[in-house]
Order: sequence, then structure tokens, then C-alpha cells
Amino acid sequence: MMETQAQRLQAPPAGALDRRLGRFDAVMLVMGGIIGAGIFINPYVVAQRVHTPALILGAWAAGGGVALLGAFAYAELAQHLPAVGGQYAYLREAFHPAVAFVYGWALLLVIQTGGMAAVAVTFGHYVRALAGGGPRPGMLAALALGGLTIINCFGVRGGSNVQNALMLLKLAAIAGLVAAGEWLLPAAPAAAAGAGAAGAGWLDFGAAMTAVLYAYGGWQTATFLAGEMRHPRRDLPRGLVLGVVGVVGVYLAVNWVSLRALGPAGLAQAPAPAAAVMQRALGRAGADWIAAGIALSALGFLSQSMLTAPRVYFAMAADGVFFRRLAEVNRRTRAPAAAIVLQGAWAIVIAVSGRYEQILNYVVATDFVFFGLTAACLFAFRRRLRRAGERLEEKVEARMPGHPWTTLLFIGACWSVVLATLVRYPRNSALGWALDLAGIPIYLLWKRKARRSRP
Repeated sequence: MMETQAQRLQAPPAGALDRRLGRFDAVMLVMGGIIGAGIFINPYVVAQRVHTPALILGAWAAGGGVALLGAFAYAELAQHLPAVGGQYAYLREAFHPAVAFVYGWALLLVIQTGGMAAVAVTFGHYVRALAGGGPRPGMLAALALGGLTIINCFGVRGGSNVQNALMLLKLAAIAGLVAAGEWLLPAAPAAAAGAGAAGAGWLDFGAAMTAVLYAYGGWQTATFLAGEMRHPRRDLPRGLVLGVVGVVGVYLAVNWVSLRALGPAGLAQAPAPAAAVMQRALGRAGADWIAAGIALSALGFLSQSMLTAPRVYFAMAADGVFFRRLAEVNRRTRAPAAAIVLQGAWAIVIAVSGRYEQILNYVVATDFVFFGLTAACLFAFRRRLRRAGERLEEKVEARMPGHPWTTLLFIGACWSVVLATLVRYPRNSALGWALDLAGIPIYLLWKRKARRSRP
């Protein structure tokens, strides 16, 4: 049964996509989807909530463990169903097409485009600072989004090459930060390292974990490109696990040098800890280095987002529940150009309107609900294999270790973030869910339109 689904889901129009991506591309996509400009800034948020090096690094390590569980879960899902649209396809086949549509609807409306708009404006701010002036950040954001839209319309190989290059440059900037903090600066005094250690409890650690888990989000977007990988059943699972492991190493290294250079108390008081480290190490040249690194990280995240998410809208259109034009593939470039242009245009609208901050308030409550739901797809797919009398070991090589307990742990971690967001921001959470639920009548209208158009 599962092989029949996989064959159907890789048939045209999905088969019209260009299968040009390999394992290295998958690893770069996973890392690029997680690492954005935030790692240069976010460590101070965690240090404000827990106050010792052990707890700070422990929070980032624990978050990495949860992210790795997610990577293993998605790796198995990718072998069950190596289909275009990835997470969208898993939700559709495990639960109901309406669930998948609501996810794609939220992805286009707020999750992906809102995040892209915010990161693009961040890119504009840092480019303007490096240049000593120039166009407004919103205009620079629109130019970056427009340029990446055009690049990705020329094909998945060109878009992936740009994404890979930006990811490697991003890693080089982070390596410079780590080297400067480790070799050019003395360790923070012992008094600073122990400051504020008292009073950190489980509630504080839980609050820190909410910020950490959000920082680790993004690996799932690599699954959207399963329809353009040469060997998705082999390369996508390995790319997911290797990519997340690489990000855990990067995040721990950045937090280690930030703690070493600034101490926990200094880190908690530094809204831009990476800039503080580089400023101390290299002066103005260090500040410029980190500003360039943040700009590159922002651009790399935008490149990855522009490359991956339009495949979800393409899959929705191919299913007949979205604009038919979005399911078309350019004959020359074999890219879903209309879907790419739609996402780029909407992200530009949000960026120049200045509404991205309000939209981001709705994202966490929505995104982590779907993380948990997607991991729950494992139960449905495994149950179908058992009913068909097939052995999991014969069908799936990359399996979730410790299932069902590890799967339940990952689902619980994701939904604890949702609960924490609901408690802390009830209005924003309610608005986010209302926006999601608004997708249900839209889905029903599209289904009705599709039935009427049938001969």
C-alpha cells in the first residue's frame, strides 16, 4: 500500500520537477533552514532565564536532542513517503487532505512568508549599517526577496547552488566568531561566570527551552524538496540527521565562546552577544565581520526558504485544492515558477508593509502544532504497514529509534511550546489558530470548485 502511494505521489505533475539534488544539498538545506541570523543574537535570551554555564549549555544540548528526535522522525517519514511537498504529503496521507491544506495555508499566509519578511528586513538593517546608509531596510528587503525569487525561477540546481554557497559563507562567519572568542579573548572572570546562579529552577529552564526549541526549528523544510532529489529515500533521511547534528555542534560552539568571553551575567546583558564578542576581540573590524555574518545568515535563510516552501503550494495545486497555475512547471527550467513568484511577492508585501512583527506573534503557536502532528504520522504509517502484513524492517531503513516513546517525547516537547505560548501570549495564540481554522472553509470551497470542473 505504501509503495503504491509513493509511486502515485511521484507521478506527473510531480515527476515533471527536475531531480538534481543529492546528499550534500540535503545537508545544506537542513542546516540553512535552521541557522538564521538569530544564533548571533538569541543566546542572551536563554542566559536571561537560566544563569549558570551548565544550565545554559544544557538547554541548548537538550534542545538539540529534541531536534535530533524530530530529524529521525522526519527521516522515517521521508522513507515511507518520498513525495513532493514533504510534510504536507505526510499530513495528507496520514490524516486528511484538509489537515494538510490548513498547514499549507498557514505556511503561505504567515509561517514562511512572515518569517522571511522579518529576516529580510534584518538583512536590510545590517547591509545599511555596513554601507553607512543607503535605501531603507524595507526596500533592501524587497530587493533581496525579488532577486532570490528570480534566481529560483531558473531552476532547482541554480537555486540550490546559491543556497549552498551562502550556507558555507555563513558557516565561515560563525567559525570566525568561535575562533575569535576562543583564541583572542581571555576567559570571563570567575565572579562573572557565577553571577546570578541562584534562583534558576525548572520553570526557568522550561522558559529557556521554549526559546531554544524555536531556534532549532526549520529542518522540516528540506522534506519539501523530496520530489527534486535524485535518491530521496536514501539522501533525505541522511541529510536530515547529519544536518541537525551539524547545527547542534554550531549552536553549542557559539554559546560556549559567548559564555567564555562574556560570562553568564555578561551574556544575559548583551542583546547582541556575537557583536560584543567580536568587538572585544577585533574592535571595529570585528563588529563589521559579525554584521556581514548576520547579513549573510539572513540572506542564506531567505535563499533556503525561497527554494523549499513553494513546493508545498505546488503540491496543493497538483491536488486540486489551490490555484491550478501553481501546479505548472516551467518547460525550460522545470521549476514551479508560479508558486515561487507567489511566495516571493507575498513576502515582499509583508516586508514593505511593516506588519511582519505582528505576524511573527502568530507563528509559534501554529508551527509547533504541526511539528507534533507530523511526528504523529509515524503511528498511522506503521499501522498501515502492519495491516498490509508487511515488515517495517523490510520497507524502511531509517527508523525512529525508541518509537513510540521517543516519538511521544518529541510530540510532547513540541506541544509544550504551544502550551507555553498560549499561557504567555493567549491573544496571539488564539489569533494564530483562528487564522489556521479559516483555512477549512477555503479548503471546502476549493474542493467544491474541483468537483464542478470535472467532466
